[in-house]
Amino acid sequence: MATQIHHYGRAFLAPLLQSSCRQPQQQRLISSTITAASSSSAAAMDVKVQKFSRLQSLKSELQQEDASLHDFVGGDDDSNNNNNNNSTSTNNYLPQQPIKRKKAPPRSAKILPKPSWLKAVPATSAKYHELRSTVRSLGLATVCEEAKCPNIGDCWGGASSTSAAESNSNNSINGKELDEFEQHYGTATATIMIMGDTCTRGCSFCAVKTSRKPPPLDAEEPNKVAEAVTSWGLDYVVLTSVDRDDLVDQGAGHFRKVVQRLKELSGGTDNDNDNSGEKKDKKKAIIVEALTPDFCGELDLVTQVATSGLDVYAHNIETVERLTPRVRDRRAGYQQSLNVLGHVKQVNPNVLTKTSIMLGLGETDEEIRTTMQELRENDVDVVTFGQYLQPSRRHLPVKEYVTPEKFEEWRIEAEERFGFKYCASGPLVRSSYKAGEFFLKNMVREKKREREEAASAASAAV
Repeated sequence: MATQIHHYGRAFLAPLLQSSCRQPQQQRLISSTITAASSSSAAAMDVKVQKFSRLQSLKSELQQEDASLHDFVGGDDDSNNNNNNNSTSTNNYLPQQPIKRKKAPPRSAKILPKPSWLKAVPATSAKYHELRSTVRSLGLATVCEEAKCPNIGDCWGGASSTSAAESNSNNSINGKELDEFEQHYGTATATIMIMGDTCTRGCSFCAVKTSRKPPPLDAEEPNKVAEAVTSWGLDYVVLTSVDRDDLVDQGAGHFRKVVQRLKELSGGTDNDNDNSGEKKDKKKAIIVEALTPDFCGELDLVTQVATSGLDVYAHNIETVERLTPRVRDRRAGYQQSLNVLGHVKQVNPNVLTKTSIMLGLGETDEEIRTTMQELRENDVDVVTFGQYLQPSRRHLPVKEYVTPEKFEEWRIEAEERFGFKYCASGPLVRSSYKAGEFFLKNMVREKKREREEAASAASAAV
């Protein structure tokens, strides 16, 4: 075939060699070119012929093989190859052994199953939907939603009068006080989160969004918060905030403005009559609790918030000293939080100070007692204990689920041994969980205790 191609090429170009190329050198060049082209074409044809022959050979081999579906499923071992000569019945085309399906990988040992006592009230009440609607319309954020708090349905819905009656059975409140207590006991508690919904820190336990550069502050937020809270008719409100390390004053000035505006709008006026001479209803001042950041330990910033007119200054120490570096952001600190709480009482002795501790992170009983002792040394009035719940797989795992009985033991020990004025302790208790109800309940207890002391003093005088 190559000879034929070479012949046809020369026959086609022969006239050119005779007419155009008179010089022997040019003729030799054209002749060598024709020879190379002919050889290349011949080689290409030979490759095609070889490929065609190889394909035909493979087809022939496949036709000669007598493999079955059983051989394909069974594999390439010798036992399967021996089955080629077996019967060609239908059973030969099915696997002799059932297919073993792989089970799903076992659940990670780090995730503990939740116990039966961790049950939250569903968020279905009318009060819950009212609060949620107001928050949405004003563009506000709540830590209840941002931190995925399990108590949102309970707190936003308020408590029933049954709860107040149960409380009365344990505290011996008289009729007038019970009426006042029941009036406030069912009040819903919402924790408004100011300065946005994005934090500059990334604690290992917290579900709030984080960013190095959150959006700027809303200058109208003090008015929006005051408007929302007064429209709800609450007696007690908790204000908290994200950390804003990106700001010069870390948001302390903004926090102060929100508290002052809320007090101004809800506190009424000293004048009982307006210009028209009609008597005005004096508004009841709202009790304000501020759950604040640590402001990086800058005490002058702490002073701005502590002297803003609030009633309760809360700052969470979160956990024991040993676990602090693992649980909290590197910019936070155990001693730094103690310094903040101690400084508040120095600049405002009349304010109540409050903190919260999460249990279930691997702390020991002695570490908890040490923490309580150091809190009391810094004159902290109120402490709360709650179960740590892992928000997602990206966060710290739960080491232990503490029983309700153990939480009750911590409550008794905090109040009776360490002298806290009040301790809220339970699996679903959070720093601001039913804060208004707990506060009012504690105040009723204080009034009762003061009456008894006064009566004892009068009897002693007689």
